[in-house]
Amino acid sequence: AAAAAEAWGAARFFRFRRPDGGTTDLALADPDASCWAAAVDAMVGLGTALGLSLCLRLLGLVDLLATARWTKPLVALRRDGAEIDPGLLHAAATVPLTREARLDEIRLRASVAQARLSAPGAAP
Repeated sequence: AAAAAEAWGAARFFRFRRPDGGTTDLALADPDASCWAAAVDAMVGLGTALGLSLCLRLLGLVDLLATARWTKPLVALRRDGAEIDPGLLHAAATVPLTREARLDEIRLRASVAQARLSAPGAAP
């Protein structure tokens, strides 16, 4: 809805401290990322761990869907919404993020494969 209303939002900048003492800087400056961030901020709040995690994971999932061909059969996009495989959503919500605050595609794909194998009616 925010994109349809052209409510792009402002650029946002984050600095994360890593356990090794270093930092990771992240800029959400393109209009699409800013729009997602503004929408999540309005709904959940980016000032909370939940809101920030949700935002980064949603952006990571959007990036993955745009670049990883193997996700095509797991998603049906329509003008009024999207239908996303529950295993893919679960993996996007639970796999560790990389140092660059992206979804770890290798772990995510393995998690989706495991969920599909464990699904009722899956072939042994």
